[in-house]
Amino acid sequence: LFLIWGVTCCKIGWDSVMRMDANLRDLFLYEAFLYYNPLLLVTMMVWLWGVNLWVFLQSTVSYAKVFDLDQNHLTNKEIWKCSTWMTIIVPTSMTAYLYLYSHGEVSLAASQPVLLYILVAVILIFPFDIFYLSSRYFFLRTLFRIAFPLQPISFPDFFVADILTSMAKVFSDLERSVCRMVNRQVATIAWLEADSVCGGHSVAIPIVLVLPYIWRLLQCLRQYRDTKEKNCLFNALKYSTAVPVIFLSALKYHVLHEKWTSLYRPLWLLSSVINSLYSFYWDITRDWDLSGFSRIFKFNKSNSISNLLYGRQWIYYWVIGSNFILRCSWTYKLSAHLRHNYLTVFTITLLEMFRRFQWVFFRVENEWNKITRSGVQLTEIPREEDKLLGSNIHDV
Repeated sequence: LFLIWGVTCCKIGWDSVMRMDANLRDLFLYEAFLYYNPLLLVTMMVWLWGVNLWVFLQSTVSYAKVFDLDQNHLTNKEIWKCSTWMTIIVPTSMTAYLYLYSHGEVSLAASQPVLLYILVAVILIFPFDIFYLSSRYFFLRTLFRIAFPLQPISFPDFFVADILTSMAKVFSDLERSVCRMVNRQVATIAWLEADSVCGGHSVAIPIVLVLPYIWRLLQCLRQYRDTKEKNCLFNALKYSTAVPVIFLSALKYHVLHEKWTSLYRPLWLLSSVINSLYSFYWDITRDWDLSGFSRIFKFNKSNSISNLLYGRQWIYYWVIGSNFILRCSWTYKLSAHLRHNYLTVFTITLLEMFRRFQWVFFRVENEWNKITRSGVQLTEIPREEDKLLGSNIHDV
């Protein structure tokens, strides 16, 4: 049934696109991607997080203890159930948007992304004990602590904040989508003007892109205040190198072409190289600590996966090599002059989701290795209301 539904949506969507005027087809495909690709990417990340949890469940790594989760935390099956519904709802809304617009129902088409965004927001903040209330509350509290690092930084705080840096493009597209909805520019020609309130040259775009990096930088400064560890300052410096990449690129639309090519573009390329190499170095030596790799591929149950992965050197070569390539491509994707190449940007963002998916395995394993080496008592799992209030200090 799931496959039949998917094929039906693809056929309806394709037929709807072919009914549009050829001159405007690409422009409105770009608009449809703008509204729906953030939620499609979030859906993909949820699927991959379910895979992460499944592997942790099979291995000797106790992710529940690493994250200080209680016994009511979501399992991989429940995560996959959520992602299944997301995979159904988001493409269905996109198909309805394309179908209604191509058949002349412009106002109904414009309502589709608006209703979808309202639905997502309502589910997240719904105050009643359905839709995994405790997990939603935990997630929202973590987001609040990330945006306002006023308390000691716990492992979930900086772990989720790191994932948000990989989703900077999602934040940017969400801002532009909501802007167009508020200004009633959905399914209209008004949004085509580059210098309009929600246009492609808006100064809000680089500001939103840089927010996840600023949040992570502030977390590092807060950790330095609490621990006086110099590594926290070096980590803060790593996140600060993303700021010139984003803002120098945005200058392309606000300076003369000659000045861009002669001055700002070389500076942007230099800052991109620095950010990529610094981030790659930190992943390998600090976040992962390759010397401690062992547990993630040491499964509790012997099966074909454990026989395939355990002790294979090619895994480490693949992880290091792919992380380097995808680090460079992700930094390049943050450039403002690529934002209209939506298929290219979407593909690179998917690849960044995969890089972060790999990163999760080794980052969590590294933290678990620290816990077991320090001899921390792991028999007692704290209550959910206490798990974010403790001053857990981690060397990151």
